[in-house]
Amino acid sequence: MAEPVHIIIRTFVFIAFLILITKIVGKKQISEISFFEYVSGITIGSIAGEVIMGLERHIMYGIISILIFGFVTVFVDITSLKSKKFRDLIEGSGTVLIKGGKIQEENLKRERFSTDELASLLRRQNVFKAADVEFAVLEPTGDISVLLKKENRPLTPKDLQLVVAPEKEPQTIIMDGQINNDAMAQAGKTREWLNTELAKLNVTVENVFFGQIDSYGELTVDLYDDQIQVPSPQQRPLLNAMLKKCQADLELFSLETNSESAKKMYTKNAKRVQEAIQKLEPFLN
Repeated sequence: MAEPVHIIIRTFVFIAFLILITKIVGKKQISEISFFEYVSGITIGSIAGEVIMGLERHIMYGIISILIFGFVTVFVDITSLKSKKFRDLIEGSGTVLIKGGKIQEENLKRERFSTDELASLLRRQNVFKAADVEFAVLEPTGDISVLLKKENRPLTPKDLQLVVAPEKEPQTIIMDGQINNDAMAQAGKTREWLNTELAKLNVTVENVFFGQIDSYGELTVDLYDDQIQVPSPQQRPLLNAMLKKCQADLELFSLETNSESAKKMYTKNAKRVQEAIQKLEPFLN
């Protein structure tokens, strides 16, 4: 068999084989990798390249070598889960670079990081002043984890003691003008509901490039034609306004009536509606 044909066959064999080994090793090998996984990945790729192009060698030698490195990687991962000392030895441990707003110069030198590199890592975390940082750790993956000082952290609804509505995963029900029936079922919506909502927006499914249902059950769409302005959903604001109007009307009725029993009834129900508005406010705003 001609040499180019040998190379083509070996290439396809090792593409399939490397995909299989990557599946066995796991997603970690292609995301945040440790020193050992980095070395293992390079070695496996080098062995595959050598066997594909080195026609004088037997193909099984390369397969055996890749199998060994693949299973050693899996063994190291399993052992690392059971032993912290082994994990620290193989994967390394975090290094404190900033503590209490002060840069730890010795740790910076030990990791062979310059101040420019530290500043660059901080900027990736949207931090531009080292003095704003309470704690910064260089992770074994080479990323930096930053904890800002309390006064420099963004405010959250919890800080303001605000109650917010829980959010669910948005469901993408339209892609490239095609309806995703599985996503529709996940969102608990029907085709009739979708047609009604699209009619409110004065668009058709074929005009929609991307459509999602949010955690409140509202439909938002992105059209192929960006010149067309699509109104934002109004159901929640309208419901909120309607409830407030009902509460105001009940209070008005209680002031206008001369009947004491009716006045008490209107006042009581106005308070109930007000309580309902307060409970629903996180969901309606």
